[in-house]
Amino acid sequence: MKSSYKRTAAPALMTTVQRIVVLCLVLAPLCMAAGQQAKNAAAKGVNGRFEGSAKNAAGDIITVAFELTEKDGAMSGVIRSDHGDFTITGGSHKGDDVRLEFDANGSSGTILLKLAEDKLAGTWSAGDDGGSVEVKKAAAQEPPKEKS
Repeated sequence: MKSSYKRTAAPALMTTVQRIVVLCLVLAPLCMAAGQQAKNAAAKGVNGRFEGSAKNAAGDIITVAFELTEKDGAMSGVIRSDHGDFTITGGSHKGDDVRLEFDANGSSGTILLKLAEDKLAGTWSAGDDGGSVEVKKAAAQEPPKEKS
């Protein structure tokens, strides 16, 4: 008995469609993971105000606030403290590592920090002084409303 069934292109077409479906199923999670990673990187930015404290070599606690601006991984801004305001003259942000260089009244200072969630913690040094520092991202403040 001979079959009159002719083989058509349908099985080959089905194979191609199946391959496309499998490829989409594999690529979709990868695209979602890449998007989430980009979102997390943006969330880990260090722009804004961070408030906390530092300790010096004598063990004194110093209230500090970092007003940071990051552009293309380069840092700028101001460090405000009980001992005055210091201009950030340079620095970098790579991954979880943040480096700030600042003018310490004529000499240079350095702050080396690790970013974790919304906190920066590490060490600072300027001249013969130095110690630990820990700051937390401050809540965004609303601008004052104009009186009508």
